[in-house]
Amino acid sequence: MAVTAVWIEEGCIVCNACETTCPEVFKVTEDSCVILGEVRQDGETSENRDEKNPLKADEGDDLADQIEEAAEGCPVEVIKFELDD
Repeated sequence: MAVTAVWIEEGCIVCNACETTCPEVFKVTEDSCVILGEVRQDGETSENRDEKNPLKADEGDDLADQIEEAAEGCPVEVIKFELDD
């Protein structure tokens, strides 16, 4: 299954676990974590919380396991994603 969208809910503690697991998708900032524009269809870099813009199809396929691993490893469980069933 592919990940179609990924976003960061409020409460990120900037622990760097997600970026360590999947630096192709996640970038930790001073205040939160963002989803890199390089993997999003809209090309924007943000938490993607409100817009929930989709990932590029090939990125969602290729990086699904790493995105899921990052979400599971998040100590505050703020990484959310949607799967293409």
